[in-house]
Amino acid sequence: MKKFALFVFNGDPMCFIHVLLNALDMSDKGYEVKIIIEGAATQLISELEKKGNPLHQLWKNAKSKGLVEGVCKACANKMETISEAKNQGLQLLEDMLGHPGMARYRDAGFEIVTF
Repeated sequence: MKKFALFVFNGDPMCFIHVLLNALDMSDKGYEVKIIIEGAATQLISELEKKGNPLHQLWKNAKSKGLVEGVCKACANKMETISEAKNQGLQLLEDMLGHPGMARYRDAGFEIVTF
């Protein structure tokens, strides 16, 4: 089975929609997919949870399917969304000096895609 780790740094919702769409599509096709939210993208987690947000349903689907691996702890702290990440039950990733490292995903056979 192919495995993909989608690291999303870009905080633009037009970019993030493609992360969600691709993750859901790959998952439906039998791939193992993990979404890792980094950098400016951590600012989006509050907005994604709002029912009026156009990406809300995709976000909800990705979370319910277990595709969201977690959120960078250092970036969520810097962007002041760490409490929202905790409220949503998102895992805080911090294995590389407070950030999620890519090496462990590569070691586990994941292809890394960055957005």
